[in-house]
Amino acid sequence: MSEATDATTFTSSWVEGLVSSYSRLVAPVPDAYGVMSARSPEPGRVSVVIGGGCGHYPAFAGLVGPGLADAAVIGDVFTSPSAEQVHRTARAVDGGAGVLFGFGNYAGDVMHFGLAARRLAAEGVDSRTTLVTDDVASGPAHDTATRRGVAGGFLVYRIAAAAAARGYDLDGVARVAERANAMTRTFGAAFDGCALPGQREPLFTVPAGTMELGLGIHGEAGLRRVPAQDPTGLADTLVDTLLPELPAGTSGRTAVLLNGLGRTPYEDLFICYRQVHRRLAGAGLTPHRPEVGEFVTSLDMAGLSLSLLVLDDELADLYDEPCQSPAYTLAPQAAAAPPPTDAVPGPRPAHRPGTTTTPHTGDGAAGGVAAEALAAALAAVEAREQELGRLDAVAADGDHGRGMVRGLRAAVTAAQGAQPGDTAAAVGQALLLSGTALADAAGGASGALYGLLLTEIGGGILDAGDAPVTTELLAPAVDAAFHAVGELGGGAVGEKTMLDALAPFRDVLLGHADAGTPLATAWAEAARSATSAARATADIPAKRGRAARLGERGQGHADPGATSLALMASAVAGVLNDHCPATGSAPVPESR
Repeated sequence: MSEATDATTFTSSWVEGLVSSYSRLVAPVPDAYGVMSARSPEPGRVSVVIGGGCGHYPAFAGLVGPGLADAAVIGDVFTSPSAEQVHRTARAVDGGAGVLFGFGNYAGDVMHFGLAARRLAAEGVDSRTTLVTDDVASGPAHDTATRRGVAGGFLVYRIAAAAAARGYDLDGVARVAERANAMTRTFGAAFDGCALPGQREPLFTVPAGTMELGLGIHGEAGLRRVPAQDPTGLADTLVDTLLPELPAGTSGRTAVLLNGLGRTPYEDLFICYRQVHRRLAGAGLTPHRPEVGEFVTSLDMAGLSLSLLVLDDELADLYDEPCQSPAYTLAPQAAAAPPPTDAVPGPRPAHRPGTTTTPHTGDGAAGGVAAEALAAALAAVEAREQELGRLDAVAADGDHGRGMVRGLRAAVTAAQGAQPGDTAAAVGQALLLSGTALADAAGGASGALYGLLLTEIGGGILDAGDAPVTTELLAPAVDAAFHAVGELGGGAVGEKTMLDALAPFRDVLLGHADAGTPLATAWAEAARSATSAARATADIPAKRGRAARLGERGQGHADPGATSLALMASAVAGVLNDHCPATGSAPVPESR
């Protein structure tokens, strides 16, 4: 069904269907893309809020209900939810005892949940965060904090939610969640890739007779390709990989999760589990409440993963707590569960908050030069959306082009609604509004970083009031934005990120600011420098994220973030040249 699905309404449609069909357990979060327990908020109890991009059902929205998460905040497919959505969802379920955030260790989620936590703190709401880092394929054993979160998140969320249901305070809930994460390991394999909604082709394909080991849950290929194995042989591979990764001295009860990724027959999962059970018993481990099924999927990917959580007495006790959600229920061992409170789903937002249902006009004239420049950037990125997606699919989930188009559309709309004018105050205010809208609509790491880029530049020139926007005024604002983006993303120049294009762009502007060069000329040369630098990222080995683990497979392709930045800078140069043409300035080449 993926190809026939309308990608623009995919998230809102399935969420509405979920809360309608399970209104006895869950309800929509007002004015947000979130699902909350029908019993929330519960005064005096810690609230557990999980989340991430959709495409992983039952994670995250299917794991909300009594004894499980209080709410799940949902991003677009394989894209983190925005800080605004996280904030609204957390406020909706806060019962006054604080909020525990749980999500996978992905850059976009870390940024947006982090920004939401800072906003909650400013409002007097205490929170803690547990990053799930169970994927052994995504980082070295000596540095588990850099690993991604995959299917083991289900085990961590169960422990955290059970502690909250028992009345643990916020520090206590965070303690056991961190303990569960530290004791959880996951490894997986893929037999074929998944296709995004509305797309014909999968993000990657696996040749017949082979399989990919070390896959991600965002449609990424595995880290290495090996001959295909039958379910029993694959069980041996999974167990052999995980046993050396378990904490030293491990023995005794172990929670086991054999997770299907969306298109693996349950019969094959059970055949695989038979051998997993035998191997764990042979290693001195006792499988405790093993689970076999689909818990954290990747749309229609064919594959599976094995997660192990080594239990101590406290964790085992919490793991046995009853719970009920649309996708998973554990009944009490004695008395029947109390009936859940029914709730009728409230009105859902007709569109993703931060976007517009009004068709974009494309000219940007209503908001002055800022809106016009953003409209030109949007047009440039729209024209190369598929290419940006292909670049992103090399090491990530392939949604960079689509996310940037979605974010820039919202940014243009926000800028068009700002006070018109070309003064520093007008342009600064338009950029502040558009940056917030971009981050909310795009989501993901790119949404957070590009949103911050716009808001930092806008804030840097806003106080100049009625002064014109000159190179001398703009360059320091771009410099401050460069440092802010680097701090939020945790990256540095030379690590194959957008900073590799932003750094030379910033440097050229600063040089021209000292020389008093007119803005159109300075920007055009800065855009050319960014374009050259973006192309050069094809030769840079990645040093951050999943791309760093791909080795030579990740080289030969330009970084999508650097490429989109160069595209936008080049498009804006044309707008500035029309507003304030510089004599003798050469046309800006298209970034390819």
